[in-house]
Amino acid sequence: MNLLLDGTKITIGTCYYPEHWPQNMWQDDLERMKKTGIEVIRIGEFSWNLTEPVEGTYVYDFFDDFLELCNKIGMKVIFCTPTATPPAWLTEKYPEVLNAKRDGSLVYHGERCHVNHSSRIFRQKTELITEHLAAHFASHPCIIGWQIDNEINCETDEFYSESDDLAFREWVIKKYINLDALNEAWGTRFWNQTYSSFSEVHIPRQTNHNVGNPHQNLDYRRFVSDCARSYIKLQSDIIRKYLKEGDFITTNGMFNLDNHKMNKESLDFYTYDSYPNFAYDEFYDQRGERDLLDRWWSRNLTEVRSISEPFGIMEQQSGAGGWTTRMRMPTPRPGQIRLWTMQSISHGAEYVSYFRWRTSTIGTEIYWHGILDYSNRENRRLREVRNICDEVKKLSRVCNSKYEAKVAVLRTWDNQWDAQCDKWHSELEEISQKGIFAAATRTHTPIDYIYLGKGTSDEDLEKYDLLIFPHAVVVTQMEAMMLERYVKNGGRLLLGCRAGLKTSEGHITMDDLPGVFKDMAGCIVAEFTPEAPDEENIYVVKQGDSNQKFRLSAKGFFDQLQVTSNTAEVKGVYDSTYIKDEPALIRNIYGLGKVYSFGSTFTEDTAAGLFKMLGVCSPYEYLIELPKECELAVRTDGAKKWLFVLNFDKSDVILNLKKEMQDILNGGSAYGSYELKGYDVAVFEI
Repeated sequence: MNLLLDGTKITIGTCYYPEHWPQNMWQDDLERMKKTGIEVIRIGEFSWNLTEPVEGTYVYDFFDDFLELCNKIGMKVIFCTPTATPPAWLTEKYPEVLNAKRDGSLVYHGERCHVNHSSRIFRQKTELITEHLAAHFASHPCIIGWQIDNEINCETDEFYSESDDLAFREWVIKKYINLDALNEAWGTRFWNQTYSSFSEVHIPRQTNHNVGNPHQNLDYRRFVSDCARSYIKLQSDIIRKYLKEGDFITTNGMFNLDNHKMNKESLDFYTYDSYPNFAYDEFYDQRGERDLLDRWWSRNLTEVRSISEPFGIMEQQSGAGGWTTRMRMPTPRPGQIRLWTMQSISHGAEYVSYFRWRTSTIGTEIYWHGILDYSNRENRRLREVRNICDEVKKLSRVCNSKYEAKVAVLRTWDNQWDAQCDKWHSELEEISQKGIFAAATRTHTPIDYIYLGKGTSDEDLEKYDLLIFPHAVVVTQMEAMMLERYVKNGGRLLLGCRAGLKTSEGHITMDDLPGVFKDMAGCIVAEFTPEAPDEENIYVVKQGDSNQKFRLSAKGFFDQLQVTSNTAEVKGVYDSTYIKDEPALIRNIYGLGKVYSFGSTFTEDTAAGLFKMLGVCSPYEYLIELPKECELAVRTDGAKKWLFVLNFDKSDVILNLKKEMQDILNGGSAYGSYELKGYDVAVFEI
């Protein structure tokens, strides 16, 4: 067990940048942190020059002095490799390390994440700085762990440098071995794209519409993920040679790569950077995500939990956010820092580190505020963090418990990457992923995300009463067989439209849809169509039910289903237009379980209606009733349950506790009517 997530307590930390402040401020800062209740700081992720000011010259005095002070004061430290911001001497001398845009123009020094991870020179320089840092600092008594890089693939997940072009070609040769296999996988007979030599293979490049070959694009997404993962592993392997017993390796963020594989092969646990106030930024206003605001971040935390449970929060928002050139977020309102902290803990975090201790007075992020403002004065946010540090001590019993859900949404990285390359697929995913989460959180139906892969066991799936694969467009035979065993053993599987459409190469199957699911679904897709722009609202209803008590929205796409098995039954039909009375929802009994095929997407009302129909909605209503403004998250150790209730609304709400419970944060017991203030949190033990 590592020294941070040791299963005994919730630990609070903060991000600190000693290089931003005069040395005579360090001691006061560290002592104030300790008095606040902060036990851990993260340092160094943007400080390559402090150790290697010029090529090949390594100095350690800056961090030696700072770490000596940390040790004296008793502050624990997470030390970072500084590879997200390579220095000017490196990019000036070796411009081949720079990233490039799709048109070939270079991304120059002056921001961050301006390099590519394929460059052999950059990897060599990364090996050297990581080796020197680990060899010198890993034995230091105040260091408890290491963060590799910072938010890898954050500023961009597209890399088009000459180094990437060469690395992609090598990746393709390794995967396909011969040209016949490559041409078959990429379908190069279409538009005369056939390759006669591997030297003709390039990374996706500028074209008329920047569409390119869809099968190549899917492989490109895999390549970018593999490249980032191997870059993290390169550093992890070096640090592990010097790691003290009990120290850990992690990285932060959650961007477009296979984080699950990365966590397993390189890290001890995963950490996330949680900024719920992005919900108030104009970018999210454009995406139409104003309805649940900061509550959407529980969806991200659900995904983090699928990577690592427990996990840490390396950056938890504590102030207004924004750069001088983009993004603008308000200051957290009274109670919101505490709300977001408990949001993270309720989903599985056992370490929470605030970004940042004090707001920077220099650089691009002068408006990305920390706990303290520029003036260094005591303020409301510091008082709130101090109270949180005291309060989380009451939650030590929650450690080592697991988030409890009986419904899981299935995903695979190949399917997600296909949605990024395929507009038809992406629009469906956008509707359904939002709809399922919104329905789950508003009906207080906790959900998990499960990523199917070689490491997924039958036991991983069998603990769920219902698995939902919204749009299983790209699915392998192995993944289908996993789900077939789950259903045969008594599980229930819900499929949305377009299931079984493509192979892992992105080729469309010529089999009747839902392809690999056809036998267990007990039906096929007879006809299908995207929604026309002038289409009227279409619903799925029970045939012959004039009262329409059962009524689900159908949006975006319509599969017309046809029963093919005597164990299958039509449960719903379309109610209008030329597909009126065509089957839209079919249930098939398969082995001991059931498969439900729904011919459209899962909007919020549709997902909520199906939750209710399938008997998984509001599983804790026998314990507690709460309004839609609140989120319910449940953690359990098998014997006890902890019910986290988070009020994301500014108004007060009333809960109804149907059994007597322990009020962990306020003390004593609670039963019956219970008032929760705006942005307030309650934790009940039963």
